[in-house]
Amino acid sequence: MLQFPGSCDERDALNACRLAGGEARLIWHGDDDLGGVDAVVVPGGFSYGDYLRAGSIARFSPAMEAVARFAADGGPVIGICNGFQVLCESGLLPGALLPNDSTRFTCHQGELVVGEADSPWTSALEPGHVLSVPVKHQSGRFFAPPDLLEEIVSGGQVAFRYSPGSNPNGSLDDIAGIVNREGNVLGLMPHPEHAVDALTGSEDGLAIFRGVIGAGVG
Repeated sequence: MLQFPGSCDERDALNACRLAGGEARLIWHGDDDLGGVDAVVVPGGFSYGDYLRAGSIARFSPAMEAVARFAADGGPVIGICNGFQVLCESGLLPGALLPNDSTRFTCHQGELVVGEADSPWTSALEPGHVLSVPVKHQSGRFFAPPDLLEEIVSGGQVAFRYSPGSNPNGSLDDIAGIVNREGNVLGLMPHPEHAVDALTGSEDGLAIFRGVIGAGVG
């Protein structure tokens, strides 16, 4: 679990990993050694205060250099909200996250439709399954040039879409989350780590963390 100055969701993600049956610990942004972890979570929040552009400074941290090496070796990586922005800025995922069409911060319970992506993170989910997961961001509009978008869609890299009619930010093709070509790196804007207890609205997010553990890591 990475931790940057400005991260605010890493403790919730730690809790989600543990509830899913895994072990988890924090890795400070200045560390260049991941210490033999089996999977990496890049959490939500406002890394480095989101100065310049969301995720644009975090990409240069020693920890992200280590994550890039880990991902290149096939290690499972998930970036949630700001973490998704960091992964795109780092080149570990294609496309970019732009300000919402409304230019406003959005915060509500949303519905996600599982896509066709083949990933350890989605291994416990069937395509078409609907998850209830909180959405909270101001720069979550997924964008890619037409040729790249076609490559992402046709290549089966779409992991999650917002349910029909519920796109909160203007993301192209209603995309809420994607994977890299190899499937080991997942980025999504909604927050599965906040959907781990029915008392707070949903425990659907646990399926994502259980998926990677069930796939043999964590």
